[in-house]
Amino acid sequence: MQPFNENKPACLSSEILTVLAKVSPDRGLRGEALAQAVVNLSRLFTTARPSLSPRYLDDPAHASAYLSYFLPVNLSKIQVLLDELPNDSSHEIPDRPMAVLDLGCGPGTGSLALLDWLWHRSPARAKSVSVVAADASQASLQDVKKLWEAYCNEVGIPNAGLRCVEGNLEHPLKGDLGKQIVRGGPYDLIIIANCLNELFPTAGDPPVERAAVVAQLLPFLAPHGTIMIVEPALRQTARSLHQMRNHLLKQSLCTVYSPCLHEAACPALDHPDDWCHEERPWQTPPAIAALDRDVGFIKDALKFSYLLLRTDGRTIVTRGPQTFRVVSELRELKGEKRAWLCNETGRPEVGRLDRKASPHNAAVDSWHRGAIVQIERIVRKEREGKVSPVGRIESDAAVEMVRPV
Repeated sequence: MQPFNENKPACLSSEILTVLAKVSPDRGLRGEALAQAVVNLSRLFTTARPSLSPRYLDDPAHASAYLSYFLPVNLSKIQVLLDELPNDSSHEIPDRPMAVLDLGCGPGTGSLALLDWLWHRSPARAKSVSVVAADASQASLQDVKKLWEAYCNEVGIPNAGLRCVEGNLEHPLKGDLGKQIVRGGPYDLIIIANCLNELFPTAGDPPVERAAVVAQLLPFLAPHGTIMIVEPALRQTARSLHQMRNHLLKQSLCTVYSPCLHEAACPALDHPDDWCHEERPWQTPPAIAALDRDVGFIKDALKFSYLLLRTDGRTIVTRGPQTFRVVSELRELKGEKRAWLCNETGRPEVGRLDRKASPHNAAVDSWHRGAIVQIERIVRKEREGKVSPVGRIESDAAVEMVRPV
Protein backbone atom coordinates (compact mmCIF):
# COMPACT_ATOMS: atom_id res chain seq x y z
CA MET A 1 0.00 0.00 0.00
CA GLN A 2 1.18 3.52 -0.76
CA PRO A 3 2.29 5.63 2.21
CA PHE A 4 -0.50 8.09 3.01
CA ASN A 5 1.97 10.97 2.85
CA GLU A 6 5.58 10.98 1.80
CA ASN A 7 6.24 14.50 3.11
CA LYS A 8 8.40 15.15 6.14
CA PRO A 9 6.47 14.31 9.33
CA ALA A 10 5.39 17.12 11.62
CA CYS A 11 7.43 17.32 14.79
CA LEU A 12 7.57 19.31 18.02
CA SER A 13 10.21 22.00 18.39
CA SER A 14 13.02 21.64 20.90
CA GLU A 15 11.56 24.61 22.81
CA ILE A 16 8.17 22.91 23.18
CA LEU A 17 9.79 19.67 24.32
CA THR A 18 11.87 21.55 26.90
CA VAL A 19 8.85 23.44 28.23
CA LEU A 20 6.71 20.32 28.51
CA ALA A 21 9.53 18.48 30.27
CA LYS A 22 9.69 21.29 32.84
CA VAL A 23 5.96 21.77 33.39
CA SER A 24 4.49 18.24 33.10
CA PRO A 25 6.27 16.78 36.19
CA ASP A 26 4.54 19.41 38.34
CA ARG A 27 1.42 17.24 38.20
CA GLY A 28 3.15 14.50 40.17
CA LEU A 29 1.93 11.49 38.16
CA ARG A 30 4.64 9.23 36.78
CA GLY A 31 5.19 5.66 35.68
CA GLU A 32 2.24 3.30 35.98
CA ALA A 33 -0.04 5.93 37.50
CA LEU A 34 0.47 8.27 34.54
CA ALA A 35 0.05 5.43 32.04
CA GLN A 36 -3.24 4.41 33.66
CA ALA A 37 -4.45 8.01 33.63
CA VAL A 38 -3.69 8.19 29.89
CA VAL A 39 -5.65 4.97 29.28
CA ASN A 40 -8.60 6.25 31.32
CA LEU A 41 -8.74 9.60 29.54
CA SER A 42 -8.35 7.96 26.13
CA ARG A 43 -11.32 5.74 26.91
CA LEU A 44 -13.41 8.80 27.85
CA PHE A 45 -12.42 10.47 24.59
CA THR A 46 -13.44 7.44 22.49
CA THR A 47 -15.64 4.53 23.62
CA ALA A 48 -16.98 6.17 26.80
CA ARG A 49 -17.66 9.68 25.46
CA PRO A 50 -21.13 9.90 27.10
CA SER A 51 -19.35 9.70 30.49
CA LEU A 52 -16.96 12.59 29.71
CA SER A 53 -17.53 15.35 32.24
CA PRO A 54 -17.68 18.93 30.91
CA ARG A 55 -14.94 19.83 33.39
CA TYR A 56 -12.81 16.70 33.04
CA LEU A 57 -9.58 18.71 33.20
CA ASP A 58 -10.44 19.78 36.75
CA ASP A 59 -9.55 16.20 37.72
CA PRO A 60 -5.80 16.20 38.55
CA ALA A 61 -5.23 12.77 37.00
CA HIS A 62 -6.99 13.73 33.77
CA ALA A 63 -5.11 17.02 33.63
CA SER A 64 -1.80 15.23 34.10
CA ALA A 65 -2.62 12.73 31.35
CA TYR A 66 -3.68 15.49 28.99
CA LEU A 67 -0.63 17.64 29.62
CA SER A 68 1.80 14.73 29.26
CA TYR A 69 0.24 12.85 26.35
CA PHE A 70 -2.64 14.55 24.52
CA LEU A 71 -1.42 18.15 24.52
CA PRO A 72 1.75 17.45 22.46
CA VAL A 73 -0.29 15.59 19.84
CA ASN A 74 -3.02 18.22 19.61
CA LEU A 75 -0.45 21.02 19.54
CA SER A 76 1.09 19.48 16.43
CA LYS A 77 -2.33 19.34 14.77
CA ILE A 78 -2.74 23.08 15.29
CA GLN A 79 0.68 23.77 13.81
CA VAL A 80 -0.04 21.60 10.76
CA LEU A 81 -3.09 23.76 10.09
CA LEU A 82 -1.21 26.99 10.74
CA ASP A 83 1.11 25.89 7.94
CA GLU A 84 -1.95 25.50 5.71
CA LEU A 85 -3.16 29.08 6.17
CA PRO A 86 -2.43 31.55 3.37
CA ASN A 87 0.81 33.48 3.58
CA ASP A 88 -0.42 36.92 4.59
CA SER A 89 3.02 38.44 5.01
CA SER A 90 2.34 41.21 2.49
CA HIS A 91 -0.35 43.88 2.39
CA GLU A 92 -3.08 41.77 4.01
CA ILE A 93 -1.47 41.81 7.47
CA PRO A 94 -2.23 45.13 9.14
CA ASP A 95 0.49 47.02 10.96
CA ARG A 96 -0.55 45.92 14.45
CA PRO A 97 0.04 42.99 16.80
CA MET A 98 -1.57 39.74 15.75
CA ALA A 99 -4.82 39.22 17.71
CA VAL A 100 -5.93 35.68 18.57
CA LEU A 101 -8.88 34.16 20.43
CA ASP A 102 -8.35 30.63 21.77
CA LEU A 103 -11.86 29.53 22.76
CA GLY A 104 -12.10 26.40 24.89
CA CYS A 105 -8.34 26.60 25.30
CA GLY A 106 -7.97 23.85 27.91
CA PRO A 107 -4.38 24.01 29.17
CA GLY A 108 -3.43 26.30 26.29
CA THR A 109 -2.78 23.87 23.46
CA GLY A 110 -3.73 26.30 20.69
CA SER A 111 -2.12 29.34 22.29
CA LEU A 112 1.18 27.55 22.86
CA ALA A 113 1.11 26.05 19.35
CA LEU A 114 0.68 29.51 17.85
CA LEU A 115 3.35 31.14 19.99
CA ASP A 116 5.91 28.48 19.06
CA TRP A 117 4.89 28.58 15.38
CA LEU A 118 5.31 32.36 15.29
CA TRP A 119 8.65 32.23 17.10
CA HIS A 120 10.11 29.98 14.42
CA ARG A 121 8.74 32.03 11.52
CA SER A 122 8.42 35.63 12.69
CA PRO A 123 10.01 36.27 16.11
CA ALA A 124 8.88 39.90 16.02
CA ARG A 125 5.25 38.82 15.74
CA ALA A 126 5.72 36.27 18.54
CA LYS A 127 6.94 39.06 20.80
CA SER A 128 3.88 41.21 20.11
CA VAL A 129 1.08 38.67 19.67
CA SER A 130 -2.08 39.27 21.75
CA VAL A 131 -4.01 36.16 22.84
CA VAL A 132 -7.33 35.89 24.69
CA ALA A 133 -7.44 32.34 26.11
CA ALA A 134 -10.92 31.37 27.31
CA ASP A 135 -12.12 28.27 29.14
CA ALA A 136 -14.72 27.19 31.67
CA SER A 137 -12.06 25.59 33.88
CA GLN A 138 -10.03 27.83 36.17
CA ALA A 139 -7.57 24.98 36.72
CA SER A 140 -6.92 24.78 32.97
CA LEU A 141 -6.37 28.52 32.77
CA GLN A 142 -3.67 28.20 35.42
CA ASP A 143 -1.93 25.65 33.18
CA VAL A 144 -2.21 28.06 30.24
CA LYS A 145 -0.36 30.71 32.22
CA LYS A 146 2.35 28.26 33.34
CA LEU A 147 3.01 26.99 29.83
CA TRP A 148 2.95 30.45 28.25
CA GLU A 149 5.32 31.88 30.85
CA ALA A 150 7.65 28.88 30.60
CA TYR A 151 7.85 29.18 26.81
CA CYS A 152 8.45 32.94 26.92
CA ASN A 153 11.22 32.41 29.47
CA GLU A 154 12.73 29.65 27.35
CA VAL A 155 13.07 31.82 24.23
CA GLY A 156 13.56 35.13 26.03
CA ILE A 157 10.51 37.15 25.01
CA PRO A 158 7.98 39.20 27.06
CA ASN A 159 5.05 37.20 28.40
CA ALA A 160 2.53 40.03 28.57
CA GLY A 161 0.63 39.01 25.41
CA LEU A 162 -1.65 36.49 27.14
CA ARG A 163 -5.00 37.30 28.76
CA CYS A 164 -6.90 34.42 30.39
CA VAL A 165 -10.64 34.63 31.04
CA GLU A 166 -13.08 32.14 32.54
CA GLY A 167 -16.57 31.87 31.08
CA ASN A 168 -19.42 29.82 29.66
CA LEU A 169 -18.27 28.63 26.24
CA GLU A 170 -21.83 27.88 25.14
CA HIS A 171 -22.63 31.58 25.50
CA PRO A 172 -19.30 33.24 24.72
CA LEU A 173 -20.60 36.79 24.33
CA LYS A 174 -22.19 36.93 27.77
CA GLY A 175 -20.61 38.22 30.99
CA ASP A 176 -16.95 39.03 31.40
CA LEU A 177 -15.98 36.57 28.65
CA GLY A 178 -18.08 38.51 26.17
CA LYS A 179 -16.53 41.81 27.25
CA GLN A 180 -13.02 40.39 26.85
CA ILE A 181 -13.83 38.96 23.41
CA VAL A 182 -15.16 42.32 22.23
CA ARG A 183 -12.18 44.14 23.72
CA GLY A 184 -9.60 41.83 22.10
CA GLY A 185 -10.98 41.89 18.54
CA PRO A 186 -10.93 42.00 15.62
CA TYR A 187 -9.09 38.68 15.49
CA ASP A 188 -6.66 37.47 12.88
CA LEU A 189 -7.24 33.93 14.14
CA ILE A 190 -9.88 32.25 16.29
CA ILE A 191 -8.96 28.75 17.45
CA ILE A 192 -11.63 26.30 18.63
CA ALA A 193 -9.75 23.05 19.15
CA ASN A 194 -11.37 19.85 20.47
CA CYS A 195 -14.01 21.98 22.10
CA LEU A 196 -17.15 22.24 19.96
CA ASN A 197 -17.96 18.54 20.30
CA GLU A 198 -18.15 19.00 24.07
CA LEU A 199 -20.72 21.83 23.90
CA PHE A 200 -24.50 21.26 24.12
CA PRO A 201 -24.23 17.47 24.66
CA THR A 202 -27.90 17.18 25.71
CA ALA A 203 -29.39 19.62 23.19
CA GLY A 204 -32.02 18.45 20.74
CA ASP A 205 -29.78 19.35 17.79
CA PRO A 206 -26.19 19.98 18.99
CA PRO A 207 -24.79 20.92 15.53
CA VAL A 208 -27.33 23.75 15.24
CA GLU A 209 -26.39 25.09 18.67
CA ARG A 210 -22.67 24.83 17.88
CA ALA A 211 -23.17 26.60 14.56
CA ALA A 212 -24.82 29.44 16.48
CA VAL A 213 -21.70 29.79 18.66
CA VAL A 214 -19.46 30.03 15.60
CA ALA A 215 -21.89 32.48 13.99
CA GLN A 216 -21.58 34.75 17.03
CA LEU A 217 -17.81 34.81 16.64
CA LEU A 218 -17.66 35.49 12.89
CA PRO A 219 -18.31 39.26 13.22
CA PHE A 220 -15.17 39.52 15.37
CA LEU A 221 -12.89 38.22 12.62
CA ALA A 222 -10.57 40.67 10.90
CA PRO A 223 -11.27 40.94 7.14
CA HIS A 224 -8.40 38.52 6.42
CA GLY A 225 -9.02 36.38 9.53
CA THR A 226 -9.64 32.65 9.93
CA ILE A 227 -11.63 30.53 12.35
CA MET A 228 -9.79 27.25 12.89
CA ILE A 229 -11.96 24.42 14.17
CA VAL A 230 -10.30 21.11 15.05
CA GLU A 231 -12.21 18.05 16.21
CA PRO A 232 -11.38 14.39 16.92
CA ALA A 233 -11.31 12.05 13.92
CA LEU A 234 -14.05 9.86 15.38
CA ARG A 235 -17.09 9.18 13.19
CA GLN A 236 -19.51 10.74 15.71
CA THR A 237 -17.59 13.97 16.25
CA ALA A 238 -16.56 14.35 12.60
CA ARG A 239 -20.10 13.90 11.28
CA SER A 240 -21.34 16.41 13.84
CA LEU A 241 -18.74 18.86 12.51
CA HIS A 242 -19.94 18.23 8.94
CA GLN A 243 -23.52 18.94 10.06
CA MET A 244 -22.47 22.15 11.79
CA ARG A 245 -20.65 23.20 8.61
CA ASN A 246 -23.82 22.70 6.60
CA HIS A 247 -25.84 24.89 8.97
CA LEU A 248 -23.28 27.70 8.78
CA LEU A 249 -23.01 27.63 5.00
CA LYS A 250 -26.79 27.61 4.55
CA GLN A 251 -26.82 31.00 6.27
CA SER A 252 -24.08 32.32 3.94
CA LEU A 253 -22.20 33.66 6.97
CA CYS A 254 -18.79 32.38 5.85
CA THR A 255 -17.01 30.18 3.36
CA VAL A 256 -14.63 27.26 3.76
CA TYR A 257 -10.99 27.95 3.03
CA SER A 258 -10.08 24.31 3.65
CA PRO A 259 -10.50 21.30 3.54
CA CYS A 260 -13.66 21.51 1.42
CA LEU A 261 -13.46 22.46 -2.24
CA HIS A 262 -17.13 23.50 -2.39
CA GLU A 263 -19.89 25.15 -0.37
CA ALA A 264 -22.54 22.49 -1.07
CA ALA A 265 -23.88 20.08 1.54
CA CYS A 266 -21.22 17.67 2.79
CA PRO A 267 -21.50 14.45 0.73
CA ALA A 268 -19.94 12.42 3.54
CA LEU A 269 -23.29 12.72 5.32
CA ASP A 270 -25.13 10.92 2.52
CA HIS A 271 -24.17 7.55 3.99
CA PRO A 272 -24.24 6.91 7.76
CA ASP A 273 -20.90 5.07 7.77
CA ASP A 274 -18.94 7.87 6.06
CA TRP A 275 -17.01 10.70 7.62
CA CYS A 276 -14.13 12.92 6.57
CA HIS A 277 -10.89 13.18 8.54
CA GLU A 278 -7.18 13.87 8.11
CA GLU A 279 -4.17 11.68 8.76
CA ARG A 280 -0.82 13.44 8.74
CA PRO A 281 2.56 11.85 9.55
CA TRP A 282 4.08 12.76 12.91
CA GLN A 283 7.50 12.32 14.44
CA THR A 284 6.73 10.86 17.85
CA PRO A 285 8.68 12.50 20.69
CA PRO A 286 10.51 10.12 23.07
CA ALA A 287 8.21 10.83 26.03
CA ILE A 288 5.10 9.98 23.97
CA ALA A 289 6.78 6.88 22.52
CA ALA A 290 7.57 5.71 26.06
CA LEU A 291 3.94 6.13 27.13
CA ASP A 292 2.81 4.35 23.98
CA ARG A 293 4.94 1.36 24.94
CA ASP A 294 3.47 1.37 28.43
CA VAL A 295 -0.18 1.55 27.34
CA GLY A 296 -0.06 -0.21 23.96
CA PHE A 297 -0.93 2.82 21.82
CA ILE A 298 0.70 3.99 18.59
CA LYS A 299 0.84 7.75 18.02
CA ASP A 300 2.80 7.96 14.78
CA ALA A 301 0.20 10.03 12.92
CA LEU A 302 -2.02 13.05 13.55
CA LYS A 303 -5.67 12.17 13.03
CA PHE A 304 -8.33 14.87 13.17
CA SER A 305 -11.22 16.58 11.41
CA TYR A 306 -11.14 20.31 10.78
CA LEU A 307 -12.55 23.43 9.18
CA LEU A 308 -10.79 26.67 8.28
CA LEU A 309 -13.53 29.29 7.85
CA ARG A 310 -13.20 32.79 6.42
CA THR A 311 -15.43 35.69 5.44
CA ASP A 312 -13.38 36.96 2.49
CA GLY A 313 -14.16 34.03 0.18
CA ARG A 314 -10.54 32.97 -0.09
CA THR A 315 -9.91 29.27 -0.79
CA ILE A 316 -6.87 27.03 -0.49
CA VAL A 317 -6.81 26.39 -4.27
CA THR A 318 -8.82 27.54 -7.26
CA ARG A 319 -11.91 25.39 -7.35
CA GLY A 320 -13.40 23.59 -10.33
CA PRO A 321 -15.11 20.34 -11.36
CA GLN A 322 -11.76 18.76 -12.26
CA THR A 323 -10.10 19.57 -8.89
CA PHE A 324 -10.63 17.08 -6.05
CA ARG A 325 -9.59 16.48 -2.47
CA VAL A 326 -8.48 12.89 -1.77
CA VAL A 327 -10.55 11.81 1.24
CA SER A 328 -9.28 8.27 1.73
CA GLU A 329 -6.03 6.36 1.57
CA LEU A 330 -4.92 5.13 -1.85
CA ARG A 331 -6.01 1.50 -1.93
CA GLU A 332 -4.07 -1.07 -3.95
CA LEU A 333 -6.49 -3.66 -5.24
CA LYS A 334 -5.91 -6.51 -7.68
CA GLY A 335 -4.90 -4.84 -10.91
CA GLU A 336 -5.78 -1.27 -9.95
CA LYS A 337 -5.53 1.60 -7.45
CA ARG A 338 -8.53 3.47 -6.05
CA ALA A 339 -9.38 6.37 -3.74
CA TRP A 340 -12.42 8.33 -2.67
CA LEU A 341 -12.40 11.95 -3.84
CA CYS A 342 -14.55 14.99 -3.04
CA ASN A 343 -15.48 18.25 -4.74
CA GLU A 344 -18.55 20.16 -5.97
CA THR A 345 -19.64 17.14 -8.05
CA GLY A 346 -19.89 14.85 -5.01
CA ARG A 347 -17.82 12.12 -3.39
CA PRO A 348 -16.85 9.72 -6.19
CA GLU A 349 -14.69 6.64 -5.98
CA VAL A 350 -12.06 6.88 -8.72
CA GLY A 351 -9.53 4.32 -9.87
CA ARG A 352 -6.85 3.63 -12.42
CA LEU A 353 -6.23 0.16 -13.77
CA ASP A 354 -2.59 -0.86 -13.64
CA ARG A 355 -2.62 -1.56 -17.38
CA LYS A 356 -3.75 2.06 -17.92
CA ALA A 357 -0.77 3.53 -16.03
CA SER A 358 1.13 6.10 -18.10
CA PRO A 359 3.30 9.20 -17.73
CA HIS A 360 0.09 11.27 -18.10
CA ASN A 361 -1.53 9.79 -14.99
CA ALA A 362 1.56 8.82 -12.95
CA ALA A 363 0.55 11.30 -10.23
CA VAL A 364 -2.10 8.79 -9.10
CA ASP A 365 0.69 6.77 -7.50
CA SER A 366 1.42 9.60 -5.03
CA TRP A 367 -2.18 10.26 -3.97
CA HIS A 368 -2.70 10.33 -0.21
CA ARG A 369 -5.44 11.39 2.17
CA GLY A 370 -5.82 15.17 2.15
CA ALA A 371 -4.00 15.81 -1.13
CA ILE A 372 -5.60 18.08 -3.72
CA VAL A 373 -5.45 16.68 -7.24
CA GLN A 374 -6.62 17.61 -10.72
CA ILE A 375 -7.99 15.06 -13.17
CA GLU A 376 -8.50 15.95 -16.82
CA ARG A 377 -11.18 13.32 -17.43
CA ILE A 378 -13.00 10.59 -15.49
CA VAL A 379 -14.80 7.89 -17.48
CA ARG A 380 -17.79 5.94 -16.19
CA LYS A 381 -18.35 2.88 -18.33
CA GLU A 382 -21.74 1.31 -18.89
CA ARG A 383 -22.29 -2.43 -18.75
CA GLU A 384 -25.65 -4.15 -19.21
CA GLY A 385 -27.45 -0.84 -18.98
CA LYS A 386 -25.82 0.15 -15.68
CA VAL A 387 -23.20 2.84 -15.18
CA SER A 388 -20.20 1.72 -13.14
CA PRO A 389 -20.10 3.33 -9.67
CA VAL A 390 -16.31 3.62 -9.97
CA GLY A 391 -14.89 6.35 -12.20
CA ARG A 392 -11.88 5.39 -14.30
CA ILE A 393 -8.79 7.29 -15.34
CA GLU A 394 -7.67 6.38 -18.84
CA SER A 395 -4.06 6.23 -20.00
CA ASP A 396 -4.34 9.49 -21.96
CA ALA A 397 -5.99 11.49 -19.12
CA ALA A 398 -3.69 13.98 -17.40
CA VAL A 399 -3.51 13.81 -13.59
CA GLU A 400 -1.75 16.49 -11.55
CA MET A 401 -0.86 16.81 -7.89
CA VAL A 402 -2.04 20.34 -7.13
CA ARG A 403 -1.17 20.36 -3.44
CA PRO A 404 0.09 17.57 -1.19
CA VAL A 405 -0.66 17.92 2.49
